[in-house]
Amino acid sequence: MMVSMPMRRRLFRAGMTAVVAGAATGGAIAMPRRAPGVDEIARLAFVNTHTGEKLDVVYRERGQYLTDAIAEIDRVLRDHRSGEVFPIDRALLDQLDQLGALLGTGTRPFHVISGYRSPATNARLAARSGGVATRSLHMSGRAIDIRMPGVPLAGVHRAALSMQVGGVGYYPRSDFVHVDTGRVRAW
Repeated sequence: MMVSMPMRRRLFRAGMTAVVAGAATGGAIAMPRRAPGVDEIARLAFVNTHTGEKLDVVYRERGQYLTDAIAEIDRVLRDHRSGEVFPIDRALLDQLDQLGALLGTGTRPFHVISGYRSPATNARLAARSGGVATRSLHMSGRAIDIRMPGVPLAGVHRAALSMQVGGVGYYPRSDFVHVDTGRVRAW
């Protein structure tokens, strides 16, 4: 059974999120979960594919972002080329939390290909590849490139698109999905 786009929007507006069990395979609908609220604990797990660092942390509790946890996330998602740490947009973290819920993956970690990118790193990458935006949201901590082993990339892509928030890029040849907090768009 599929949930229509108008129904999904109504669920979002009502503060609910339809959790799609087996989103990667087009599975059945599971019970909806509450939107982030005062009593909710939000947890994220990451593996930085370049440094090998792992992090599994509660980053929001009772409506408050946890400063120490946010600092750990910022460190793991730093520019691995320069070592520069930059604040990651909390809205991006909440998008990832929501994406994990849609995928029904529990505490399975997001494998991070690229989090924050310094302007110098981004300029070098853009000079080498037409696929890197010169004004990338990675430079402001508002974008992340991810995959989730064990979940088909197309499923991660579909789930991210279904959220109708920010930008979603699909790079199957490079094996990642780009998610950002910019305007709603897809490529």
